[in-house]
Amino acid sequence: MPVSTRLLAQVSVMAAALVLLPPFACRQAAMAQVAAARQMGTVKAISGSNLTLTIAGGAQVTATVAEDAKILRLAPGSTDLKSAQPITLADVATGDRVLLTGKSAEDGSFLAARVILMKSSDIAERREQEQADWQRRGAGGIVEAVDTSAGTVTITSRSRKVTLKTSPKTQFLRYSGGSIKFEDAKAGTLAQLQPGDQLRVLGDKSEDGASIQAEEIISGTFLNLSGLISKIDAGAGQVTLKDLATKKIVTVQVTSDSVIRSLPEKDATMLAARARGAGAGGAKGADAAKSGEQHPHEAQRGAGQDAGQQAGSSLAQMLPTFPTEKLEDLKVGGAVMIVASQPDPDSPPVTAVTMLSGVEPLLTAAPQMNLSGWSVGDSGSGGGDVAQ
Repeated sequence: MPVSTRLLAQVSVMAAALVLLPPFACRQAAMAQVAAARQMGTVKAISGSNLTLTIAGGAQVTATVAEDAKILRLAPGSTDLKSAQPITLADVATGDRVLLTGKSAEDGSFLAARVILMKSSDIAERREQEQADWQRRGAGGIVEAVDTSAGTVTITSRSRKVTLKTSPKTQFLRYSGGSIKFEDAKAGTLAQLQPGDQLRVLGDKSEDGASIQAEEIISGTFLNLSGLISKIDAGAGQVTLKDLATKKIVTVQVTSDSVIRSLPEKDATMLAARARGAGAGGAKGADAAKSGEQHPHEAQRGAGQDAGQQAGSSLAQMLPTFPTEKLEDLKVGGAVMIVASQPDPDSPPVTAVTMLSGVEPLLTAAPQMNLSGWSVGDSGSGGGDVAQ
């Protein structure tokens, strides 16, 4: 799981709490009155007292740290700058996350009077702790209903209905429509959740697993597409296909953040057989029908549903193990399944989050199958799980 709202909140505190801290020198106070400014980003390079940062959007800025600048290190899990420890510029390293406050000049230079630091090692440690917590107490699913008055959300998780109970303390994050990066997710609200959204929730489950007391909810609206590729424009980074569900021609933008994976033939054959209800599931349903326990049609339908759910669950678990490929590896006429984000419902193209090729056997066996419930933002390292 990517860094959760607790860790992201630390970065926000770095900015918000600054106004609560007294000035450390008359010069700093004067700077704040004249042209208070700040820069936040990841340290890319250090040269003497100059820091080069990579900021939001990938741009780079260089700042000079003043000789009398206050440099503070914010400990993992801390949300109060009063607990920050004084350090020196020598303690800052590439990869660290910093918030600089100071003065911007007309020539574009930046003089930092204060540096708030989050060490990359601290961030990694915190991320590992939170990943372990999400593995233990996290769940995912597709939103079925939202009751804002009761503060509840009903989701389907692994074919089961689960009620999420929220409170004023529940933290909400919403994936940005124009971005598939977790770090670009914005603070959200319960009211933003809509049926069909995918989400991940962190919280304590009831003994029967029917409800979860939600501490954090990360959600987003994503499109599930599947069909045959009709056009590939490698230069523009786009794939065009006719979606099987809507019968519409859709252009999908493939970016450096999009994950393309290939379904091996042997796995495709096995999963297609499960989706058709072959194997133990089908046999069990047939035996039940013969014994008179079920109506034959009900037995066949139940076996097919169980097989399809089993195939989908297996596919979700196997996804990170499938080999990755590039846009240039795809071929016109090949079948793909795609999870995509869309900034504006009326503004194509959509952006691919996860794309899986080699799915011809699956679409033949179960044309309605899609990537709903798959890992959004899958990186192969457990990050970005939205629904499983």
